[in-house]
Amino acid sequence: TSCSGRPQQAINTVCYDMVHYGHSNQLRQAKAMGDYLIVGVHTDAEISKHKGPPVFTQEERYKMVRAIKWVDEIVEGAPYVTTLETLDKYNCDFCVHGDDITLTVDGKDTYEEVKREGRYRECKRTQGVSTTDLVGRMLLMTKAHHSNMDNPDYQQHTDNFGKGPKGHSPWTGVSQFLQTSQKIIQFASGKEPQPGDSIIYVAGAFDLFHIGHVDFLEMVYKQAERPYVIVGLHFDQEVNRYKGKNYPIMNIHERTLSVLACRYVSEVVIGAPYAVGKDLLDHFKVDLVCHGKTEVFPDKDGSDPYAEPKKRGIFRTVDSGNGLTTDDIVQRIIANRLQFEARNQKKEAKEMAVIEAMRKREEEQNEAAAQVTQ
Repeated sequence: TSCSGRPQQAINTVCYDMVHYGHSNQLRQAKAMGDYLIVGVHTDAEISKHKGPPVFTQEERYKMVRAIKWVDEIVEGAPYVTTLETLDKYNCDFCVHGDDITLTVDGKDTYEEVKREGRYRECKRTQGVSTTDLVGRMLLMTKAHHSNMDNPDYQQHTDNFGKGPKGHSPWTGVSQFLQTSQKIIQFASGKEPQPGDSIIYVAGAFDLFHIGHVDFLEMVYKQAERPYVIVGLHFDQEVNRYKGKNYPIMNIHERTLSVLACRYVSEVVIGAPYAVGKDLLDHFKVDLVCHGKTEVFPDKDGSDPYAEPKKRGIFRTVDSGNGLTTDDIVQRIIANRLQFEARNQKKEAKEMAVIEAMRKREEEQNEAAAQVTQ
């Protein structure tokens, strides 16, 4: 809160193309800096002009950002350059951005004006995830991308995808995600189910957490007056068994944070059993088990993983009205592969130019300081 006692409002303006747990973590940090968080999301036209083609449409991105539990309000079609006028229009005290750099199409810092006026704050970028890296995993299509990030094929791909001719940008490059218990605690709600809550259980991969998942979980949330939604996440090997190809694209740790960031989710079971059996239902005192309209793959022994909840009469098929799957997203990426590779190389080239300019400026300042001391 400010000195006057008025709640402080912060605004965060970003593309949020492929919304992932790195973005969610940025919003979590931003919310902690103030009392009310407004998130500005750019249009498809603005992103195409400054960065290249977005993976998701603006309507999909608006809905995804609204579903992140730290977001109080969103501004649709926010301007790409955040000005003092924008802050004042939405009664915001300051704006927040990650510690990477965002540049306009002509290479200017989009936060230059608000930085100059002292109305800019920064939060830490989440190591180990970027849209570049996720797109790279999809394009590579190997089964071993989680455990094999240092193999020659993966390195060659990331070099092509996120590396310009004159070095490697720390903002666009690929790094390793390291899960910690602290990170899970920061994302978890920590709320126990209360008397009168309806405990609803859903299970799946929830890979590349996307708008199809959000629509499904929102519909699940609406199945009860006081819902307490538990999401069971299958281990990577289990997901690969029933989905094949190179799935899951995100490992179990990344998928845990992605799902925990959703406002419709109360708890996550990390590495849930594939069959929704008696022990699980009794342990969590489950009132309702839901599944979407997607195919239910049989268990290893050929049995129905939902046999027990069906026997108890607590199984329900929920139609979210959204048929988007992780596979559909991968197909979007593959169809636009060359555009995405060109987009990232262009982005990295601009970032490297800024790094070089910053290095020269620092050298000049050091030289000037040395002359003063002499």
